[in-house]
Amino acid sequence: MAGIGVKLNKIYSKRTIATGIWGAGYSTVISIAPMVVVILAVYLMQRFLGYSKLSYASRELYSCTVLYIFIFGLLTASPFNAVLSKYMSDIIYYDEYDNIIPCYYVGLFMNTILSFIVGVPFCIREYIVGKVDPYFIFLGFFGYMCLMMVFYSMLYLSICKSYKRISLFFLAGMTFTVLISLLFVYVLKMEVTYAMLLSLDLGFMLIGSLEYAQIRSYFRENSGRYKEVLRYFKKYWKLVATNFLYILGLYVHNFVFWTTDMKLVVANSFVCMPSYDMATCLAMFTNISASVIFISQVEMYFHERYRKYSEAVTGGRGMDIRNTKSRMFEQLSDEIMNLVRIQFIVTVVIFFLAVMILPRFGFGGLVLDIYPCLTSGYFILFIMYSAIIFLYYFNDLNGALLTAVCFAAFTFAGSMMSKELTPLWYGLGLILGSFAGWITAYYRLRKMEKTLDVHVFCSGHLMKRREGKMPSNKVYSR
Repeated sequence: MAGIGVKLNKIYSKRTIATGIWGAGYSTVISIAPMVVVILAVYLMQRFLGYSKLSYASRELYSCTVLYIFIFGLLTASPFNAVLSKYMSDIIYYDEYDNIIPCYYVGLFMNTILSFIVGVPFCIREYIVGKVDPYFIFLGFFGYMCLMMVFYSMLYLSICKSYKRISLFFLAGMTFTVLISLLFVYVLKMEVTYAMLLSLDLGFMLIGSLEYAQIRSYFRENSGRYKEVLRYFKKYWKLVATNFLYILGLYVHNFVFWTTDMKLVVANSFVCMPSYDMATCLAMFTNISASVIFISQVEMYFHERYRKYSEAVTGGRGMDIRNTKSRMFEQLSDEIMNLVRIQFIVTVVIFFLAVMILPRFGFGGLVLDIYPCLTSGYFILFIMYSAIIFLYYFNDLNGALLTAVCFAAFTFAGSMMSKELTPLWYGLGLILGSFAGWITAYYRLRKMEKTLDVHVFCSGHLMKRREGKMPSNKVYSR
């Protein structure tokens, strides 16, 4: 992520209106463009293929299949991304580029196995209990596996700072998806939901193939050191747990409401609550600009202070270390407060616009009753995640894990409580979980500020740690 800040620092350095607009556009593209492109492609297919004229059962089966593809594709990829990102950063630092391809293959193999373990039993149930057409089930499973590869490969391109290429790949893949869906329906006369799902599958497969080809063009040598990657998972298991619990916390409140009486069961397999899920989507988009602000402001300026502190530690005087440390934490505090202030203004404006405009497009009633509370929850959530990133900067894995545990646990417990309340308070669980996670992360950052010298200068060992017989305590013989 620091590479984004460096790029934006170069853009903003000229301090003109044009560079300001370009910097905002660049940060937006690398942050949310892939997601927006996918949503736009799905909307265009529904608009041009007569999706609204289909039966209610067909539409809900398609919608639930796409929903599950995205949620569980992201969940199964989450345990691996943080550790593999750490491993890649380390080997790039040591210029061991021939280890990247083994890392890619090991991670892809593990991700594929986990995706199979999660996906195959569900597909079997969908066929036996739900009586769904095997061809439709295969299309859903194939899309799930392709999207898993897309999410996984994005990690490597992000490490290589190929943000523009990621957006271009998504644009190419989703353009192909829309065009091929028109061919399937109007030329080959395929059923609409089958054509849309097959088109999405082919689009995801195209994106994944382009990403893999780009990775292979960057890294052509293979050292064959596969075991080293597995050792990282053992050494940095806290990263695995932190990332998984954070992603789980994003959806666990949805899972809780999928168990209520208002749930919708499709084909005796898929479970969802459309009104709550739609309110969740709207609330997330209301606050998604926080990620753009974080990238374009917080991390850009903080990274410079962090770099100066690191340089002082490796070759500066004691006074330089103390001064750069103080400035670094002052910058961290200032930028978090700026993020809160700016995002609060953006969220309030978007919220009022949504309340006025959404009823004209059919989004009203229960959706707008749930929307305000979830909007507040996602506002706190994105602030919390920025604190987790700062904990990663200081290598406080215990703090990051504790934050993720509190977030997921309080979100689950709060959602179990809030589902018994009125719809206005359905999102209270997300608010409680995000606030608990934020308080935990803030406490850890404050503790890190007070003990950073100990963390930096006193964490080494004079002798290499290993299991075995303790060496003799005899120093020398006279």
